[in-house]
Amino acid sequence: MQNILVAIDFGDTTDRLMQVATTHAQQFGAKLWLVHVAAPDPDFVGYEAGPQAEREFRALTLRKEHRDLQRLAQRFAGDGLSTEALLVQGPTTRTLMQQAKKLEADLIVIGSHGHGRLYDAVVGSVCAEMIHQSTIPLLVVPVWEGKR
Repeated sequence: MQNILVAIDFGDTTDRLMQVATTHAQQFGAKLWLVHVAAPDPDFVGYEAGPQAEREFRALTLRKEHRDLQRLAQRFAGDGLSTEALLVQGPTTRTLMQQAKKLEADLIVIGSHGHGRLYDAVVGSVCAEMIHQSTIPLLVVPVWEGKR
């Protein structure tokens, strides 16, 4: 195992995901790829159209997410792990799968919030989509944010 992709969403799952991923990376001498998929830009916010305030807000959000991701990578690189962070935009599941293939990931570590079937049916679940679509082994880390 050489490359582990960790799907980072900056939620309550992040610390637990990193704990599990670093354990595996240390055991196998693997590189950690911290990947955060930012929401794609809204259709109306292009270079020619859209309110300036919305474009500025979106740019600030992306800069903050990038900065947070880089800090997280530096924290674990300080522990002697080979770690890189990537912020990419796009539909979450498709973008994660594309990055996993591009990075030649041997394992994808992803969190499951455990919202329940009704929530997943209405809103959807990135974890469920990844389970159905991935040809790369997944390590699903259950994180229920104190609800159970």
